[in-house]
Amino acid sequence: MEQENEEWVSKTRKKKQMDALQDLGVELAELSNETIKKIELPDDLYDAIRAYKKITSYSALKRQRQYIGRLMRDIDPEPIRDFLAKLKGENQAHNAFLKRVEQAREQLLNDDDALTRFVSDYPAADVGVLRTLIRNARKETEQQKPPKSFRALYQELKAVMEKTPDY
Repeated sequence: MEQENEEWVSKTRKKKQMDALQDLGVELAELSNETIKKIELPDDLYDAIRAYKKITSYSALKRQRQYIGRLMRDIDPEPIRDFLAKLKGENQAHNAFLKRVEQAREQLLNDDDALTRFVSDYPAADVGVLRTLIRNARKETEQQKPPKSFRALYQELKAVMEKTPDY
């Protein structure tokens, strides 16, 4: 009988799915507005999440959570789950990518020929900017200063490496 009615879903399962969507919406509400803007959400859902952040009354929060869950039923939640997984560091492919960025930074700081290899692999890279960041990061390490250029080099490498189709 279950094989004939594959579309049939129990009331309990529907309720669990709705609760999961509500929880996903609440998880979105915990993010900053700038981060939420990166996930291309429908305008009504974005507005509902922003309103949720401003509400202080428990019963109003509950109603708004239900409304967010209702709006979430109309969209595909997978891209949102993937985005949140990346933010939490649960995405293995993204973690491997970040590790490659760190390795590239270490190679650039330790080997002068690494810049030539990096630019040949990533022609979109701005050699002048990278050379300046590498020089400044090395200087910071020698003088035991805060790693401002060290971090900036990482961000630059990450931006360049994200633009390539390998990722």
